[in-house]
Amino acid sequence: MGEWIQSIADTYKAICAGEAPWVALGNFMNAWYDYAKDQREALVSESLPALATSSLEQRRWAAFCVASVEYLCQRYGLHCPDWVYQSQYSLVEPWFHAVNPHKPQVRARLIETTPEPFTRRNIYCGNKMFANKYEFAAQAGTTSPNQAI
Repeated sequence: MGEWIQSIADTYKAICAGEAPWVALGNFMNAWYDYAKDQREALVSESLPALATSSLEQRRWAAFCVASVEYLCQRYGLHCPDWVYQSQYSLVEPWFHAVNPHKPQVRARLIETTPEPFTRRNIYCGNKMFANKYEFAAQAGTTSPNQAI
């Protein structure tokens, strides 16, 4: 890919190395939506590295990264890589990722609004995590996503 652009595999490695998950995912999403949007298939072609001793938190973020790849490939009409469909990327216990995940109304909203690539992997996070500020800026007629916000 020439200059370094953060792939989903790089994103997961960064999370496992201690980077805040939403910072790492934000770097990937900036590449996906803007910096390397012409290289999207390359951003998701490499599978996540296997970790011999992964924690529950790392398994959750691995499943989230994989669900993200499937969701984004579906949304943008790209071939989804086969490695995404490995059963190791599904969680045994449901993971409700939200500010107040134990409130019944929050859980109900997450169950209702989470895209299928996530729910199939037992992740419930809603449908707002991939709001594309670059597409929003283009629709709003601004030249920069920061102008639209």
